Amino acid sequence: METEGTGRRPQGQEAEAAATEGLAPRSGDAAGQSAEVPREEAGVELRFTESEVAQELEAAAPPLPRRNLRRPLVLFGGFFLVVIVIWEGLKLIGGDPIRIDGQVVWDPPLTIPIANDISLPHVWTILFAFFEPVQRGSETSLLLYLVGAALYTWTEALLGFGIGALIGVALATLFIHSGLMERALVPYVIASQTIPIVALAPMIVFALGPSIGSVVVIATYLTFFPVTIAMIRGLRSPDPRALELMRSYAASTRAIYRKVRLPTSTPYLFTALKIAATASIVGAIIGEGPGGIPNGLGRAIINFNQYYVTAPERLWASIIVAGALGIAFYSLVRLAELWALRGRPEAS
Repeated sequence: METEGTGRRPQGQEAEAAATEGLAPRSGDAAGQSAEVPREEAGVELRFTESEVAQELEAAAPPLPRRNLRRPLVLFGGFFLVVIVIWEGLKLIGGDPIRIDGQVVWDPPLTIPIANDISLPHVWTILFAFFEPVQRGSETSLLLYLVGAALYTWTEALLGFGIGALIGVALATLFIHSGLMERALVPYVIASQTIPIVALAPMIVFALGPSIGSVVVIATYLTFFPVTIAMIRGLRSPDPRALELMRSYAASTRAIYRKVRLPTSTPYLFTALKIAATASIVGAIIGEGPGGIPNGLGRAIINFNQYYVTAPERLWASIIVAGALGIAFYSLVRLAELWALRGRPEAS
């Protein structure tokens, strides 16, 4: 059918005729003439253009900062060096007299009560204690004993860490999809952390019995809170335009959560996991006391505390190993973060 007064066919019909002839219509042709490029060649040209655009965008993107692992290690070592210098300097000024083979080689000019050998043993005394027998007549050194206790405690903390992280993610997912549940339960989640864990641990042990299960529950209790709060913030951090785009494609709530919300919240999750890692170690150590666990760092700290007056360096050695365990667990989570967020600025 021809249009009145022109004698020409409509533009849509011309496009259909061009398609029938195996030619692709030229979108920018105002006169309605067909392009002289076949469809297949046009598709190849379009893909090539997209590839060129992607390469140009990648080349124009600012380079990610290189991770310098030497700097944090130097800062970490420098911090401990400063602590040792202050420690020994305080004892040099106001500690007990230094004796070698029973002879006084240095008598401090001042008397500072906290700098005595019971409150602050010399650093070398603590280091030598690691290589002494854990008990009189034992062939096991204090270092091996504490390392074994640390691994046992870390196993308990790891279980609580994993369970607490899963609970935290589940609660955060529930809260962002249900405003009613968030308003009803978030105040109780926050209030749960106002109860001192030292007071709550004996109640948990009494309810569950003195076993490793009660220790795991205590570690879980200290782990789930930071994960819950951080994930609530992280799951709500996606760009609203990305959410609208997914909804415009009729994406389901599960698809939006899996493809948009969860990837965007990953940096928030690892920030919470680094906090939860050290908290789980603290919870496991605290729970081992009333939990009656004989093999962990908590029991070792309690035992060495009873003999602190005669051998204070053993308790300090236990504290050092507990701190090293927390740092090691934190470092493992940090390495997992660097691997999971590789290529993203958040990992730097």
